[in-house]
Amino acid sequence: MSLKSLVLCSDEKIVRVLRRVLSDLEIDIEHCTEPDGAVRKLTRQRFEAVIIDCTDLKTATAVLKSARSAPVNKRAIAVAIMDGHNGLRSAFDMGAHFVLYKPVSTERAKSSFRAARALMKRERRRNARVPVQVQVSLNNRVSGFAQKVSSTDLSEGGMAIQMPKRHQDPGPWEVQFALPGTDSKFDVTGEVAWHNHSGHVGIRFSNLPVDLSHQLRQWLNQNAPEGEKDDPPVRCKLTDLSLGGCYLEIASPFPVRTRIVLAMKIADVDLRVEGVVRVMHPDVGMGVEFTQKTNEQRDHVEKFIHALMNSGTTLPELMVEPEGLESESSATTKQQSSPDVEDPLLDLFHQKASLPSELFLNELRKQRRSHHSDAAEETILPV
Repeated sequence: MSLKSLVLCSDEKIVRVLRRVLSDLEIDIEHCTEPDGAVRKLTRQRFEAVIIDCTDLKTATAVLKSARSAPVNKRAIAVAIMDGHNGLRSAFDMGAHFVLYKPVSTERAKSSFRAARALMKRERRRNARVPVQVQVSLNNRVSGFAQKVSSTDLSEGGMAIQMPKRHQDPGPWEVQFALPGTDSKFDVTGEVAWHNHSGHVGIRFSNLPVDLSHQLRQWLNQNAPEGEKDDPPVRCKLTDLSLGGCYLEIASPFPVRTRIVLAMKIADVDLRVEGVVRVMHPDVGMGVEFTQKTNEQRDHVEKFIHALMNSGTTLPELMVEPEGLESESSATTKQQSSPDVEDPLLDLFHQKASLPSELFLNELRKQRRSHHSDAAEETILPV
């Protein structure tokens, strides 16, 4: 199934560029020239992206608000086409994830839409289900409930199982299963997300570690219908690092609130760490705050940092890929690596994210010099 985008723009030159770029990326276009027509389509059809010419900011904001209020397009990726005099902050304030500046060039559009497409696919596939029957063991240590059941389908966030029609235990359960054709054993916590009268129950995974999540995603990619594969991870360069986060140079950064996985390979070490984008500078890079809600996530961050510190002159291979967009409720809660540890890099992300990119990068360079007078290429703050 092709990705679909709605384009609201009356400038034929811009539309021609978008058609060419999006066609190359296998993204279909539904073109509208009037706001009313765009709103009608947004309330009746699903789109993975909404692309709006923001010459009239008030009208563009109203159309994007309509997209957010339509259940089918609440999580669509929003792209704002801005005049040069309208700042980046105006686009982000109206809810845009990506920004294209006029005149829209083919190369700049390709760069932005490569990142946008990866995120569009992840958002659509997060809940995509692959039919599969495996034996699943459920156990509730509190109630004493224990049962072996069969799954009917599997997704990145959970699975559907067939339960006895009169089962009473609502969970949460310890869930154990193995992926067909692999040695991957899953032992996670699951809770009921939905159920129906025929005994089918949807289980939402609540503590899937990053390594198991990666294995599950690989298996789903291999067994998904043709054309539903994720885009490959993107190479990036680490410039600044602390216990709480890092700054990455990348040509096509992901928008603020994107959940990402940063993978590092060096010698025989292969590590992954989760994070959330807190600062994004188009064509330059992004600031990532590491996710450290659980002991396991904190352990991953510590291993990641120690491996980098011990790498010496060997440059690690760093790849980043999106996991999806953080929910609005989660975004309002700032994560901290430790309430007792000062983290200047995170302070910069949280307090000065609204600065124009040049001013922010100047602040980053000042902070880098204050911690490393020898101007090392990679700044590792005290850990």
